[in-house]
Amino acid sequence: MDTYYAETSLLGSILLESSLFKEVEIDSNYFNYSRHKVIFEAMEEAYKEKEKIDAVILTSVLGEKIGAVGGVMYLTDLAESVPSTSTFKHYEQILKESYQLQQAKLAAQEFLNQPTVTNLDRLLGDLKDCSSLTASSIKESTYSDLVAISEELIDPASEHIGYMTGLGSFDQLTGGLQRGDLMILAARPSVGKTAFALNLAAGHCKNGGSTLLFSLEMGRRQLLKRMISAEAFVNGGKWRDIKNRFSPEDYERTMNAIGNLTNWQLEIMDTKRSLAEIRAEIRKHLQDPAKRNHLVIIDYLQLITPSILRKDRRDLEIGEITRELKLLAMELDIPIILLSQLSRGVETRQDKRPMMSDLRESGNIEQDADVIAFLYRDDYYDKDSEKENELEVIISKHRNGPIGVVELEFLREYGRVREWDRACGGKEREMLIV
Repeated sequence: MDTYYAETSLLGSILLESSLFKEVEIDSNYFNYSRHKVIFEAMEEAYKEKEKIDAVILTSVLGEKIGAVGGVMYLTDLAESVPSTSTFKHYEQILKESYQLQQAKLAAQEFLNQPTVTNLDRLLGDLKDCSSLTASSIKESTYSDLVAISEELIDPASEHIGYMTGLGSFDQLTGGLQRGDLMILAARPSVGKTAFALNLAAGHCKNGGSTLLFSLEMGRRQLLKRMISAEAFVNGGKWRDIKNRFSPEDYERTMNAIGNLTNWQLEIMDTKRSLAEIRAEIRKHLQDPAKRNHLVIIDYLQLITPSILRKDRRDLEIGEITRELKLLAMELDIPIILLSQLSRGVETRQDKRPMMSDLRESGNIEQDADVIAFLYRDDYYDKDSEKENELEVIISKHRNGPIGVVELEFLREYGRVREWDRACGGKEREMLIV
């Protein structure tokens, strides 16, 4: 790849997502083009002063130099030329390798100008230093992974298999919510995917984890009320008329639940819509040293605004979103749960349990996801069903484990999902593993 393109893509990525600057491992010497050096140095100054970088701030920092780098229009073009920031590290690696070769050529030329034994030793040392510019991080990463694997062999009990959700049968089948995984949670409207996701968030918070929830459809206060109802076992419909419908017991349980929620590491974002905003907020969230064991939930896929709008190819937009979120989960080593709508095609079949082909505007969803889980309720379609309050979690794809079905109890009036309480008359349930 031409280094000019790599330089513009790197700078454009930072303009799109200024938090990326904290991850930069190069300096201005790695840039071949003078105006890019100047822009990068201005970015350093801007980030040091404001911890934010955009075209307006850079214009202010550059001052009289703005004309020499191409003006405000050039800064705008840099940001608009980048389709995605997911390959930011790839651009940086290209600049590292280019700089490595330049330094090696300079060292070799210096030796050729004065080919002495002393200069030969210096050349060998310089070439070794040049090699370490790109190899050191790979070596360190490989070594740390080998150490981790050896520790796992010595003490298998210490292996962290995943974040537990509090739903035993679900955790048993999935191994918990795995770091680096993208999980797609899909269902038809009103089946209970938001309620199920909120229960996963609550379970993770109760275990001391941190949950960042993006809601693109419902407001934060509305979601908090749903979580309080689930925690307090208070009918969610009562919130519409608190004065007349809340009993003294409801008030007491609700206040206790609110007290519990204040101790959770839970953040709900209801104003972030674009993929770039979501990525930036996730990175910012992970920088808080007070938070640990991060879980991200996004509700839901089809409402996310992609980096590039393709009017006639919505499937490509969806594919871009899922790919970037998968790469982000891997890069940050966190589980991301992405909710998704299903197409109406499921309604036309006699057996309305969802399948892969029911994913709306599927694109690369099936390819990118590590886990695909569908939700199904028989009483959603048949009000007289014998399977009242039964929620099936159908694991149709599991990259690193078995697929199967988990049957849970869904208390719709509370929005609460739980294991079947057999002591209270619940039917015997078995987890079906394929």
